[in-house]
Amino acid sequence: MPSPTTSPLFSVIIPVYNREAFIARAIESVLVQTFRNFEIIVVDDGSQDASARIAASYPVRLLRNPTNLGVAAARNRGIQEARGSIIALLDSDDLWMPEKLWIDYTFFQRHPQFLIHQCEEVWLYKGKKRKKPPTHRKKGGWIFEDSCKRCLISPSAVAIKRELFHRVGLFDESFEVCEDYELWLRITRAYPVGLSPQIGVIKHGGHPDQLSRRHFGMDRWRVRALLRHLDHPAARQEALRKCEILLAGAYKHRNQEIIQEFEPIYRFLSSNRPEDRL
Repeated sequence: MPSPTTSPLFSVIIPVYNREAFIARAIESVLVQTFRNFEIIVVDDGSQDASARIAASYPVRLLRNPTNLGVAAARNRGIQEARGSIIALLDSDDLWMPEKLWIDYTFFQRHPQFLIHQCEEVWLYKGKKRKKPPTHRKKGGWIFEDSCKRCLISPSAVAIKRELFHRVGLFDESFEVCEDYELWLRITRAYPVGLSPQIGVIKHGGHPDQLSRRHFGMDRWRVRALLRHLDHPAARQEALRKCEILLAGAYKHRNQEIIQEFEPIYRFLSSNRPEDRL
């Protein structure tokens, strides 16, 4: 790793919140990278377990938030404190393959015009390999329309040149979840995404503290992100579709919170379809 007086090429940002069972494994997967020009920044987001103490036992820069501000705020703090020109994100429950940063480095050397790059990944669910559905396969190039339908970029698989954050902004800290989906929409609307076919990430799922398990109605947040792009037909169409799904579940379970927020949105989108104005 670079000395404290030199700037690294990569800044690896690992946000952590009460992940004492996983954080050491994540950090160690970075320390064995074959490409060595990096720094590791661990942002402890108000953990109440031993996550910060474990992280501090490794050669990392440890930043600590006094309270739990959310993963978007934790990532943003790490990005703002980073010294590298390329930001590589790693979720605390995921792992990198030893060649992950080398894959990123090689791609940017060969394709300097790209500002964002992602590699492939494998999924483990409760420790067992899980086949990735075709709809979730990684894509490269201009992928905004496909990204409206589902999140096609994984934080742990991505590397982003710092200048891209200057152009589109950081993660939106008002998003409790789907903060990555919201940022990817902003990015893919304006820039192509580089893709390498090599596997660089092992994603772990199935544990009870995943954000997707703690928050109901995840499409609420996706619709809110899509509403910022209603001038694009693909975003408008997908926002309408997701509203229909949300409201169907809300009517079934008599969820007035969802109904009150998304009924007016659904009516607006339904009454302002482009084909209705022909």
